[in-house]
Amino acid sequence: MQIPPLKADTVTKKSTSGSALESEVIYSAEDSIISDRETNIVKMYGKARVKYQDMELDADYIQYDQKNNTLFAKGLINPKNNRYTGRPLFKQGSEPPITTDSLFFNYKTKKGKSFGVYTEAEGGYLQARQFKKNEYGEGNFVHGVYSSCNLPYPHNHFGINITKGIVTEKQIITGPAYLEIEGVPLPVGVPFGFFPKPNKRSGGLLFPTFGEDLRGFFMRDLGYYIGLNDYWDLATRGTLYSKGSYELATAARYRKNYKYDGNVNFRYASTKNGVEGTRAFANPSKDFNLTWSHSQSPLANPGTTFSASVNAGTGSFFQNVPGANGYNPTEIARNTLSSSISYGKVFYDGLFNFTSSLTHSQDIEKKTISLQLPQFNLAMSTINPFDSKDRAGEQKWFQRISLGYTMQGTNLINTAESLLFKKETLRRFQNGIRHDIPVSMSLNVAKFFQFNSSLNYSEKWYLQTIRKRLAPVASGFAQVTDTIGGFSRVYDYSVNSGFSTKVYGKFNFKKGNLMALRHVMTPSVGFNYQPDFGSNRFGFFRDLQNDTSRVASRYSIYEGSYFGAPSTGKVAGIGFSLDNNIEAKVRSTDDSTKNFVNIPILQSLTFSGAYNFAAENFKLSTIGFSGRTALFKQKIGINFYGTLDPYRLDASGARLDKFTINNGTPARLTSFGLSTDFSLNSTALKKRNEALNQIDAGKQNLSLQQQEELNAISRDPNAFVDFNVPWNISAAYSFNYSKNGLESVITNTLNFYGDFNVTPKWKVQYTSGYDFERNDLSLTTFSIYRDLHCWDLSFRWSPIGAYKFYSVDLRVKASILQDLKLSKRRDFYNNF
Repeated sequence: MQIPPLKADTVTKKSTSGSALESEVIYSAEDSIISDRETNIVKMYGKARVKYQDMELDADYIQYDQKNNTLFAKGLINPKNNRYTGRPLFKQGSEPPITTDSLFFNYKTKKGKSFGVYTEAEGGYLQARQFKKNEYGEGNFVHGVYSSCNLPYPHNHFGINITKGIVTEKQIITGPAYLEIEGVPLPVGVPFGFFPKPNKRSGGLLFPTFGEDLRGFFMRDLGYYIGLNDYWDLATRGTLYSKGSYELATAARYRKNYKYDGNVNFRYASTKNGVEGTRAFANPSKDFNLTWSHSQSPLANPGTTFSASVNAGTGSFFQNVPGANGYNPTEIARNTLSSSISYGKVFYDGLFNFTSSLTHSQDIEKKTISLQLPQFNLAMSTINPFDSKDRAGEQKWFQRISLGYTMQGTNLINTAESLLFKKETLRRFQNGIRHDIPVSMSLNVAKFFQFNSSLNYSEKWYLQTIRKRLAPVASGFAQVTDTIGGFSRVYDYSVNSGFSTKVYGKFNFKKGNLMALRHVMTPSVGFNYQPDFGSNRFGFFRDLQNDTSRVASRYSIYEGSYFGAPSTGKVAGIGFSLDNNIEAKVRSTDDSTKNFVNIPILQSLTFSGAYNFAAENFKLSTIGFSGRTALFKQKIGINFYGTLDPYRLDASGARLDKFTINNGTPARLTSFGLSTDFSLNSTALKKRNEALNQIDAGKQNLSLQQQEELNAISRDPNAFVDFNVPWNISAAYSFNYSKNGLESVITNTLNFYGDFNVTPKWKVQYTSGYDFERNDLSLTTFSIYRDLHCWDLSFRWSPIGAYKFYSVDLRVKASILQDLKLSKRRDFYNNF
């Protein structure tokens, strides 16, 4: 008879001896616990654990002497692979955990001794042969190594060998120490060392970097760091060039757990361009850039949100100050800036939602700027005013009537950069408030039809209107536009009703893998009515008499306003649309339980238009169409859209009120667009998105320089290196065609990027694109990355374009040792 194996149970006990102890000793083990009552010694095997007050000890073997209040812990040799596993892991209070080969510890007196100590220390790793701790919390160690490598025997490391040292709560004191690289001792050392170890933020000097570019020799980012308090810190840096240019930068970070976090950066530069003695050199350009990022925790104030993302300044900052962004060609070629400060609040049990924002957008190339100060929106959730909360049964027709409300407001200005702060420019703000009240009802009719009816009322409030007149000039008359201040309201409304249904079609195939095609059509037709708001009875439009023919031209007194004026012309017609969905049913070829799979062929194809019976001419509108589909098992998504014009053109390109179908042509294609974005390795795209989410979550714990580097990773799809994904090919393509009259315009762009592993430690990356208008490649870069475990080696090269460059960087991975690096680069701004 075969006896089944026994299962290992976890045993947990509390020590009852040692009445002088301040608290109980709790211990456990997964394998077994052996207790000797004569010696009062407990031996624990297999993932043993002991906890006393703030002390925790884990190991594969722990011996607990209850009489002397001591612990001995060590690992065990695994008989399967003859490896030493289950090393002791010791943690006390807020100190970082320590891994050792073995240790003795008196948990009552707090004294202990460890052998083969390993722990992380300020981004690096500290190892020592022996470590002894006394009752005052002080530690003594001998034969220590501080390294950037986390292996038991560090390789490719920059290390400091320390013969002996003392670690206290606030300082580290060492004896003789010397540098070691690749295991080779260097003749560089110190007889002793003293390093402060404060438990709070402190200030210190920020060491600069040195180099040369077109502005001369430079000393970059010399500065000082100040820890203002537990929530704020500040870093101020400066850069000097031998030819007289200089830069100043101030960066502040703030964070309050479970409340908010953010950072503010301000940079200023005075740049001397050209040759010394010229006017351009004597009048340096003044540039600045301000960035602010703020996010609020969802737990801080439920129902209220506040966020900020600001990037504003002079448009020439990125071109004149390339070193501020590490000579990044993407930043140098930047042509837009944008900012947004947003606030939102939900109140009255979610019935109303209020949002507001201050926004800014800037076109660097055109030197124009747009400001909305502010923009706000108040939206009410749709309600059924005639329905009852205590209703039993289905809704009656009048209980299906729904009511909504939204209010939008803005204060906008569009102007040139150079005119922004001039008094006359500030008077040109466009402002207005818009109210929308939709009333709708939806019913099922004759089982197969959906009836929808709606009444839409819109009202706009403005603080100014315009008047046009003819003023006499030397050559005759000139048109003059006057701005009239004062409150004015304008409104419009429309009524819409319609029916929609679904029509299903299916065609079966008897042979082959294709089993059936399924076609779903969703036709809809509706009636719409809107009066002519251009008539005199509304007073929204006026006449301007022509001085020669005395023929009046019509204009709106709200012309140029943000929300616009009502439309002219009476509308009394029908609108129609047809949506199509086609799906294939195919026999399955895999081993799954399903014997068929559904493959979308055309996920959507929609045609829409309208016919206005009240119009004097061109009663039929243009026909719009749009659709989407996917190829290669949904890996490549394609979206397309366009417009068809049913009317003919004359020889000059003007529209005629005659249908093209009379000449045998259904309609003219006046616009068409297509876009696609795909990755041939979906695993790479998924892992990249997950990695970037983790990066964003941990940014606030990093330095400003590290945050800027991570922001560059987020912007550059080719900057993330994942050796677990052997290859990736991604691309994005867009095509647009338009033809107004007899001339046509075509634009199309292609961008692609990817990477592949040459070996498990070597990766090659690339990113490029093609501009079909210029028949030339866009910014193209190649990168080679080598994983050196605790070091990184990277090479980047851009062989074409205005910003050709190459760079080689060798740096330590440890965050605190980021200044420990070797860099070589050459680009448009650097020649060294």
